[in-house]
Amino acid sequence: MERILIIDNNSQAEVLKSILSGDYNVMVSKSGREGIISAKSGKFALILLNASIPDMEEFALLKELEETMMKDHIPVILIANQADTPYIEKGLLMGAADYISRPFHPVIVKARVNAQMRLHRCQIQLQEQTLVDEMTGAANRRSYDRTSEIRWKEAVRMGLPFTLCMMDIDKFKAYNESYGRPAGDKVLASVVKTVTSHMRRVTDFFARYGGEEFAAIFTGNDAQSSYLFMQKIRQAVESLHIPNSPSDSPWITISCGGITIVPDKADTYEECLRIADAMLKDAKESGRNMVVWSNGKEEQWKER
Repeated sequence: MERILIIDNNSQAEVLKSILSGDYNVMVSKSGREGIISAKSGKFALILLNASIPDMEEFALLKELEETMMKDHIPVILIANQADTPYIEKGLLMGAADYISRPFHPVIVKARVNAQMRLHRCQIQLQEQTLVDEMTGAANRRSYDRTSEIRWKEAVRMGLPFTLCMMDIDKFKAYNESYGRPAGDKVLASVVKTVTSHMRRVTDFFARYGGEEFAAIFTGNDAQSSYLFMQKIRQAVESLHIPNSPSDSPWITISCGGITIVPDKADTYEECLRIADAMLKDAKESGRNMVVWSNGKEEQWKER
């Protein structure tokens, strides 16, 4: 039976346990420190968290869980008071997958928990299958196709900002022709390592889309923060100072094009992808080594 950890000192934690115990093996931790120890030592598929637990600074526990459990893709559902919208918004932006409100409604609790458990099973299954690009260690195109569909549906259901960024290594064909494919393979691996080092949240996703092109997906980030975040990544790749003499630039660089929207049922992922591709094309035609962004409206941002 799959295991769920509840970290909450509220008396309602036992009520929550009773709602879920018929379907899952549920454990309750009454303090933040106890919860961290339990999370690290036990094989849990889901964590239900009161991020305002008294023995830790607010959201410090969520931050620590995100950092320590990220590699296991364990989702965290916030436990919130029904009217505490700022608390819920902050938790979702920090990487929580969903939330449930007090007083608990058993049908809603089970539906949201079951949804996250299905997603967790899917992620485990993806890990067990050949869904990782063998050369770079990034998720491959098959993983991208599945994950993009799941994340898009989540963003629509929850009304969260959805970000898609397409990125491309500049003049990579010329690099391969000059330095050889083995050197090109090392460049791909170095770029992936640099990009993924910046993506620390469970909800961040990065995949090799094909050849020297990659895709990144975020949920919860607004357009401005996503745009600035990708600028940092672009700068980090340039700062590797990998020589690229066939190019106009002395170093290996990347171009990025992205879009951030709050999707509704009338929107489609295909249109989102089309706009992200258009932004990437604009970045390459405008001189490369830059980020071009759309906020889903008429506004477009360009680094220079």
